[in-house]
Formats: sequence, C-alpha cells, structure tokens
Amino acid sequence: MDKQQAYYSLWSRFGLLAFEENSVPSQDELKKIADKSKLPSDRYITYQVILDDLDAPVYPTASLWYRSTSWNDIDYKLTEIAAEIEDMQPIPLDEGYMYVTKGSPFAQRMAEEDRTVKRYVINLGVEFLTKY
Repeated sequence: MDKQQAYYSLWSRFGLLAFEENSVPSQDELKKIADKSKLPSDRYITYQVILDDLDAPVYPTASLWYRSTSWNDIDYKLTEIAAEIEDMQPIPLDEGYMYVTKGSPFAQRMAEEDRTVKRYVINLGVEFLTKY
C-alpha cells in the first residue's frame, strides 16, 4: 500500500464513506455509492492527503459530516475515532509505515450554513517512516 492508499485505509475503517477532500462526489453520486456499499449517504468523512519523507511530520485534517438535528450521533462517532487513533498501530506501507497520532486540538465543531449539517474538523499528526 502506498501513502495515499494508507490515508484511505485509515479513514474507511469507521463504517462511513470516506473521500479525499478534492474528490467528494455530488449528492446524487453519493447516494448511489452509499446504496451500493450499504453505508449511509448522510454521514461521511473527507480527508486531506499530505505527504513527506522520514523525519518530516505532516499535520493533515479530516472532516466528519453528519446530517442531523442533534450532535449526539456525530459526538459518539468522534469518540470512536479518537479511541481508535489513540490505540492505533503504525499502518504498514509497501516500504515502511505511516504513524498516526491525534493532533492538538484534536477536533473542533464547525458551523455550517445548513443547520442540519453537523461537522467536526479533526487534526492529526502523521509521520511516514519510509525512505521516500
């Protein structure tokens, strides 16, 4: 697995659709993908792909998106993600590892124009323990 695939591997493990932030499908496409994957279309993760070499940590963000009138479900998912990252082993790559830690602050609620959209921005620290 290369570095880009490792990011997808990280974010797709939480039972939600996951998209690189520059590749989010339209709402219609999102519903089709969700139907095929049997995952909800109103809850998903978008994430940054930031790359560098050994001894050069990067600090990507991800966004957790839920359509709801309440913060309860998204708060629960954020707690699950935080626990997973705290206990995460380095992700194996073709030639090395991707080491992931919680950033500081770890997460921040974001206001959206549509009040039924709840969003957290999640901060990470990532180190690639690789030659390239």
